[in-house]
Amino acid sequence: MTTVAIGRSAQKRQQILKSAIELFISQGLANTSMDEVARHAGVSKQTVYAHFGSKDELFVAAIESKCVVHQLSEDMLNDPSSPEQTLKEFARHFSEMIISPESMHVFKTCVSQADTHPEISRLFYDAGPAHVLSLLTGYLAQVEPLGNYSFGNCHHAAIRLCLMLFGEAKLRLEMGLDVHESEQERLEYVQDTAVMFLKAYRIQA
Repeated sequence: MTTVAIGRSAQKRQQILKSAIELFISQGLANTSMDEVARHAGVSKQTVYAHFGSKDELFVAAIESKCVVHQLSEDMLNDPSSPEQTLKEFARHFSEMIISPESMHVFKTCVSQADTHPEISRLFYDAGPAHVLSLLTGYLAQVEPLGNYSFGNCHHAAIRLCLMLFGEAKLRLEMGLDVHESEQERLEYVQDTAVMFLKAYRIQA
């Protein structure tokens, strides 16, 4: 019975997150209430608050859940012995996430409301970009002691990699333009970028 209860609780949590993401995307954080999330998810308001103590907490969890969906978690960055393969995989999943329709919509919403609701941008940054940078920084710090690469300031190195991975597609989407490159071209770009990044930091024998 305990297993069933845990399963139901996890299922309701996912229902709430799914509904929250849809509502945040369609009408923005400021215009979405916890009552609406509860109705959309088919649960009580008390259930929403039992899982998430506030709307801000729910927003952060919703953003973090998108990172997990795209496999951007500690599980991906857990093998410092093979950074060549790991960072290629990171590049692929990171690229898919940042140009996904959900991510682009939330990003544009944050930018459009930055003057009136700067707290939304802060929540988004902490839950998304800062979270990913923290994971990547920690991974590079594990790779460096093995003696093949010297990153110096691992946080700065992580920023460089992520910004290079944005590529042309992210820039065009931010400006509301069509993306002309194919998925294969995009994949080649981000994986070549990961290779170039590591080559720049490799310790020469």
